[in-house]
Formats: sequence, structure tokens, C-alpha cells
Amino acid sequence: MAFPKTHQETQNPVQYHDPWARREAWRKNPIFSNRAMVRNMFPGLGIATVAFTIYCGYEWAFGKKEHH
Repeated sequence: MAFPKTHQETQNPVQYHDPWARREAWRKNPIFSNRAMVRNMFPGLGIATVAFTIYCGYEWAFGKKEHH
């Protein structure tokens, strides 16, 4: 059976200090999340895909229909 905590234990909980917390804080920054890394891996891919789609559509609609 556990004894109930005293008033002093309730008011002053034991705090554990991590000496490396400041040096490891950069890992929790949202800039270094996996989602941000994948999104920034190919920065011009979205614009290039749209431009290529427009180019292919233009060529299909207005291009020459001759073969060989």
C-alpha cells in the first residue's frame, strides 16, 4: 500500500534536469521534421509538373498532326 504524498512533496515535485536538453532542442524544431524534409527535397517539382502538363496539353491541342 502506497502512502499518500505529504504536502511538501505535492508542492515541490522532484525535478530532473537534463544537461543536454539545450543541445538536443534543435531536433524538436518543426523545420527538421520528416514532413518538411520530404517537402523541401524537390523544391521545384510542383511548378515543373504544372508547366510540363500545360506544355503537353498545348502541343496536343495545337501541334502538328503529321506523322513521319
